[in-house]
Amino acid sequence: MTDLAAARRNMVDGQIRTSDVTDLRLIGAMLDLPREQFVAPGLAYLDLDVPVGEGRSARRMLKPMVLAKLIQAADIGAADRVLDVACATGYSTGLLARLAGDVVALEDDPQLARSAKQRLSAVANAKVVTGSLSTGWPAAAPYDAILVNGMTEIVPKALCDQLKDGGRLVCIFGSGPGAKATLFLRSGNEVGRRALFDAAAARLPGFVRPPAFVF
Repeated sequence: MTDLAAARRNMVDGQIRTSDVTDLRLIGAMLDLPREQFVAPGLAYLDLDVPVGEGRSARRMLKPMVLAKLIQAADIGAADRVLDVACATGYSTGLLARLAGDVVALEDDPQLARSAKQRLSAVANAKVVTGSLSTGWPAAAPYDAILVNGMTEIVPKALCDQLKDGGRLVCIFGSGPGAKATLFLRSGNEVGRRALFDAAAARLPGFVRPPAFVF
């Protein structure tokens, strides 16, 4: 039988620490939170995007290294309010709840939302809501940070509008091999962006670039 606690330590030591993730709070959260509670145990600690859900509910959880680097780039403080977009079964929300003061986890699929609610039922500072991913959750805005668990081909303007002044949004931005982990930073009414590292992820519904018109 696989020693899942040892597998979790190996994930952190072999995938996270070796990828310039130095935030001790985040490393501690990843050591503490059993990923096998959110995905099949045999897939929980693999260095890949793991599928969760079936049919319309199909989603891919970001590989641990990419997720950790995105969260670190979001620079989340203990009093921050965070929006977790495309939370799937709730693993990313569980991590964020250990770092932030308040987390809103957004899913557009009712089946995945129910799954996340069950797994996060004991997490007092996390709330799972259901709605359009690209629309965000304005009812709880503004946010100090927003994590998008997947790839967007378009600038997520509606989400950026829900950031506080100084707020950060992290996601995989672009398409194909040119996609990069990207930090969007709001300053007043302006939003700038900075590429962080090469990364790939599944494209999320509602974040697809419209087809170009061809004469």
